[in-house]
Amino acid sequence: MSEFKLKTETQEPDLDTAMKVVYQWNYDPEVDELRNLYNKATEAQWVAEREIDWERPIDLEKFGAVPLGAAIPIEKTSYWKSLSAETKAEVTRKTSAFRLSNFLHGEQGALMVASQLVNAVPHTDAKFYAATQTMDEARHVEVFAKYIEKLDEIRPIAAPLKDILDETLRTDDWLKKLVGMQIVVEGLALYSFREMRNLTEEPLLKDLLTYVARDEARHHAYGVQYVSRCVPQLDDAERTELEDFALEASRTLIDSRNQATFFTEALKIWAEAGIDSEALLTSLQAERDELTKNARPGRRLGPISGFVIPTLRRCGLLSERVAGHFHGFLKENLGTNLVGEDVAQFLEILPDLPEDTASWVMGEVN
Repeated sequence: MSEFKLKTETQEPDLDTAMKVVYQWNYDPEVDELRNLYNKATEAQWVAEREIDWERPIDLEKFGAVPLGAAIPIEKTSYWKSLSAETKAEVTRKTSAFRLSNFLHGEQGALMVASQLVNAVPHTDAKFYAATQTMDEARHVEVFAKYIEKLDEIRPIAAPLKDILDETLRTDDWLKKLVGMQIVVEGLALYSFREMRNLTEEPLLKDLLTYVARDEARHHAYGVQYVSRCVPQLDDAERTELEDFALEASRTLIDSRNQATFFTEALKIWAEAGIDSEALLTSLQAERDELTKNARPGRRLGPISGFVIPTLRRCGLLSERVAGHFHGFLKENLGTNLVGEDVAQFLEILPDLPEDTASWVMGEVN
């Protein structure tokens, strides 16, 4: 065990954050949905050391079924098909370590935001639930760190994710914290966990993602139920400001004009495994239309269009104004085949938010 220090080599400089503390002297239930979620959360607590068999080695052969996770299926490009089986396996392993590392770092951000929400939200039921989420997020940090260390190595956080977490932690507006974390970050995570869990054949990873995704489904429900109650109470200026906060958080994740996108970070890692980035990008660009023409809406739209934006619509935060902005930058980054020619077509192909998110994330319903 390393020597205990007040400051460690792995911690970052302090981040100045803003948070108002709200006492609430009414302890009776006010929001039944949130009190019910709190009760479910207390009953569903699990112990990572007890529930997951960490003695099992990772099955690297089955691990090969884990997708790369790009918005466009790189695995179907002619360049990818030309690679050796060994190179494909190494790229898959390193890419998954990168993706899981960002899940891990996102969970640490969620841990800190959830603890802020205990102080900042004004309703007792919401404080109670945020307390259970804080415990959940600590457990998620624990299990992702353990798995990644068995697989490869923990990779640094991608800059866009760090930017979103920083902005969500910095704001003194608790509704922005809710939207930034419960809608955008948790929506991104939940969609990605579902996709990885349902496609992987690696038993240890599947077990881990099953436990984590069940918790995340409740976290997402907390955001939807709470934000949906709050938005009708806002005036036009407040609602516009909240819509724009969600828009900018989403834009940060996938805008190609941001040179530190997840894809840019992934290219560096692929180069370590022997990928010729220029050849891959050439193949991807030449075959892009063919790769996306049969994309099923809600499947290859990705987490922003496939889950985050439908959640914002459910919460009353997708006005025609902000929908136009979403369509503009998504069309620029993903192409017409995935998001439609105009805003009307974009809204038409957006999937509905699942009624039962817990069943959806387990793959029990589409």
